[in-house]
Amino acid sequence: MSISDILSEPVGILGAGIAGLINAYVLTQDGFTNVTVVTRDRSVGGIWSRDRVYSGLRINNVHGEYRFSPLEMPPPDDSSESGGHITGMGMCEYMETFYDKFLKGKAKFMFEAEILNVNRGDTKRWQVKIRRIRSAETEDLTFARVILATGGCSNPSIPEALSPEAAEKARFEGVVIHSSQFGSRIDDILALVKQKESNDDKTKGTVLVVGGGKSAMDICAKLANEGRRVVNVFQKADVFLAAKAKLPDIIRKGRLLSVFSPHIVLRTRLERFLHTTALGSWITRNFWNKLEQISFDSFSLPKDSPLRNTSSNFWGIRINDEGRVNPKNYYSLVNAGQIELVAPARALGYADDGKSVRLNNGQEVSAEVAILATGWKSSWTQIFEGSRTLGSTMEELGLGRHPPSTDVIAVANNWDYKTLENPPTMHPENQVQKWVTSIHRGLVPGKNINKRDFAIAGAIFTANNGYTSEVAAHWISSYFQGDPMRFPSSPEEAITEAELRSAWMRKRYPNMCSWVNESYSCTLDFWTWPQAVDELLEDMYLPSMRSGGNFFTWPFRVIDLKEISTLGEERRAIRKRTREY
Repeated sequence: MSISDILSEPVGILGAGIAGLINAYVLTQDGFTNVTVVTRDRSVGGIWSRDRVYSGLRINNVHGEYRFSPLEMPPPDDSSESGGHITGMGMCEYMETFYDKFLKGKAKFMFEAEILNVNRGDTKRWQVKIRRIRSAETEDLTFARVILATGGCSNPSIPEALSPEAAEKARFEGVVIHSSQFGSRIDDILALVKQKESNDDKTKGTVLVVGGGKSAMDICAKLANEGRRVVNVFQKADVFLAAKAKLPDIIRKGRLLSVFSPHIVLRTRLERFLHTTALGSWITRNFWNKLEQISFDSFSLPKDSPLRNTSSNFWGIRINDEGRVNPKNYYSLVNAGQIELVAPARALGYADDGKSVRLNNGQEVSAEVAILATGWKSSWTQIFEGSRTLGSTMEELGLGRHPPSTDVIAVANNWDYKTLENPPTMHPENQVQKWVTSIHRGLVPGKNINKRDFAIAGAIFTANNGYTSEVAAHWISSYFQGDPMRFPSSPEEAITEAELRSAWMRKRYPNMCSWVNESYSCTLDFWTWPQAVDELLEDMYLPSMRSGGNFFTWPFRVIDLKEISTLGEERRAIRKRTREY
């Protein structure tokens, strides 16, 4: 097939979040003329769409990090107070501006369209069934190529015992919502639960927030700053980074954290020293311990505070970046007594009085509103008909979890890094080692790799979504166009490489949830996103480690999006040279 034929064929991008938008941009810039973006939301932005954000919400990323190279982002108005952390509303407005400036009229957007099913039809083209949310009418779309950008962890995960259905059955009188609904229900909640007159005032109502992750903490902080009584129940809190002053850019925006975190391949002499020698391991562990201690001390957390009951920042991927200490954030509000903690504890269900939630420590917490910040599950199994059944589209793609074809336990012994000695207790699911995924680079199912008609966007779990998503979008566009790429020679080789990554993730994060769902099992390059991006660049025969620097300075160079602003031109030059020969 000629390149002109490829560029004119219909491409469907399922999802309009950060990954969907940057893929639409790169494809249209590369000359794809028939791009359709489908989203169930009323506007672009995904988790940062206008219906989901609320005033006071801040994201983990700092200014200059969570954006795309074609469009600058204005700094937050209170940058000096927050340490430069972006607001949820600022992120929403940035995504809308990007859409208006670069995509409106160049790609077709179908808003408020719920994806019901995705399958490869008899014609070997992709059939996507959607339902218009406003009219409830269904429609069948046909694409030659599909990018799955739905957000692999975009569907609420709610324990059955805490579900709205369970609340109704128990005749619980309060409001029960998942944290994903908070932005759209906040006015209702503030109207139902009145402002308290003191920290001890329980007469105006209570909001119970279940969960110890960032969503739970953001919601607690918002409600406490609005003067409401908030009770937060959790078993274990997320670890966090914080300081009394803004962290220097060489720590927050450079490669320093990445070299202190082991990657599947130790690419430089410094990384090999830090992770394979006794002295390097000692330096590395002390570096992470010092960051953790600085963070705890910056908020003056008492030694017995349940907020110190966290996973290690070295062994974990659930890490919040609080930035500079200020009186309006979660930890300061806890210290001031404006957020009540019940921890460690787990919510079990609804009490017989119709007003309370039962906890495993014997307590019952009376609440007018229960907000369940209980996590997310994959959207993939929901939109692929038959899900894991033999012969289904998901099974045909090799998109789901499956028993490994290689001895992943034996392979894990290959990484004899000193820094990975004495790991935390491995989760029972990881001990069994019975499931892996085989998604090459977190972008293409290995089983389908030669077809070049299906890719995944937004499932690479990193600390810098903007930079990573943009490079990944170029990779996907090159893949679709049949460009020269460093590539597995067969589906079998791609599957083996991907299963190797699954084994690595279990070794690197033994007590984390890489097995929870298909999307989380793709690739966990949290701190090591610069190394992962370098691999993607090298796959396209493009220069890596683009921040520059010499033998001594490269770990301290700030990574800037300007480094990747010319990727399209560089790829076109390679394509032209190759086709001339």
